[in-house]
Order: sequence, then C-alpha cells, then structure tokens
Amino acid sequence: MFKGFYNLTSGMLSQGRRLDVVANNMTNISTAGYKADRYTDSTFQEVMISRVGNKDKTQTSELGQQSYILAPSELYTDFDQGSLEDTGLPLDFAIEGDGYFAISRDGEIGYTRAGCFTLDDNGFLCLAGQGQVLDNQGQPIQLPTDNLYADKTGALYSDDNRTYLATLGVYAFPDNEALEHNARGLFVGNGAALSNNYVIHHKMVERSNVNMVQEMVAMITTQRALQSAAQVTQIYDQVITRATTELGRLG
Repeated sequence: MFKGFYNLTSGMLSQGRRLDVVANNMTNISTAGYKADRYTDSTFQEVMISRVGNKDKTQTSELGQQSYILAPSELYTDFDQGSLEDTGLPLDFAIEGDGYFAISRDGEIGYTRAGCFTLDDNGFLCLAGQGQVLDNQGQPIQLPTDNLYADKTGALYSDDNRTYLATLGVYAFPDNEALEHNARGLFVGNGAALSNNYVIHHKMVERSNVNMVQEMVAMITTQRALQSAAQVTQIYDQVITRATTELGRLG
C-alpha cells in the first residue's frame, strides 16, 4: 500500500541532489578553469511482482518487474575544454589541450586548470588561496619579476633580456575520470606525469566550461519535477489517510 511513498520520496531526494549540482555549476560559471559536474541517477534493483491466493499461496503468477526507488548513480566531471579569454595580465596562463597546473601547499599537491597566478611576498608564483605553482621538476617557481615572456611550452623568460627563469609544470593523468576534488576544490589523483599534448597561452585564462543556457534548462526541469513529486506525495498521503480511516470504521 505504501510503496508509492518510496518512489516519490526517492524521486524528491534525487531531484534535490541534482538541483544542488546545477546550483554549484551556476555559482562557478565565472570561476577560471572550473569544470562542470554532472549528476546521474538510476532505478534501484527491480523486484518481481507476483499474484498469490488469499488462502492457498502455493500457486503464484508473475505480473512483471517493478523498481521501488530512484538511487544516485554517478557524479562525474565534464572535462571539456573551456573557452580562452585574453586578460593581458603577465601572470595569467591558459592550457589548451591535456594537462593541469600543479599547486603545492603543506606538502599536498593538487591540480587545476585555473592559471590566474600571483607572486607572494617572497616572489613565488602562487594560485591565490591555494598554494605555490610547481615547475616541470616539481619545484616551486620563484621569479625576480612579473615582467615575463612565456612560450608555448610554458617556459618563462624575463621580458627585458629573455633570460630563462623556469618552466611551468603541466601534468596529465592516465584517466581524468578517476580524479577527485580535495577539500580546497583542486583535483587529486594518481599517475600524474608531464604532459606532452598541450599549448600554453600567455596572458590568457581558461574560463569555466559551464553552459549557462543548459544549466538554466536543467534547473527549471529539476524544480518542476521536484514540485510535482511533492504535490503527488501530498495527494497520496490524503488518499492513504482516507483509506485507513475507512478500514478502521469497517473494523
């Protein structure tokens, strides 16, 4: 009698999770290097529905299969390339192709596509609020100036006399789908190695790959599904209440 509540409640929970993911994507639409999250769900294990007799229950007839609840299936990240925007800032870098910048803080290394860097008080190249940028040897990059020239490989030179300073580390993974976010929102994973399939664009940043129109459509669709499930739940509750009241009177 009450199995409808399982379907409706699981649907509401699933749509609520989907709405959280959409809201987070929309919040980060202006975040450099942000990769959109995608939420998928699936029906729980199906069960066989059978007809049995009132007294003799040895003879049954199968009616079909039915799933009772909707369950989360996967939360994955869309790693498609974001658009490149010219900023004109000397410490901005964008990766076109495969790879991530490596950021180190307190011995932990995270990876990001956000290349909007700054210099700290000691001249180390940093991602604000995250940590120091690593070079292609896994070491922090210390620069004497922000007046830079960078080639397509990420090699940094003084723009005054083209003295070589360092090379940005661009690291790739065998499987991007295995990457996870750490507490600071950076990607972490195993198997990082120097990438050989990328181009560095100086004085540019990669923008978020979130499609605002797509997220707006998803938000409206999800909100309507959530509202519909809530309304049907109220109706179902009224029907069950009336049914149990009538059974009580008959008893």
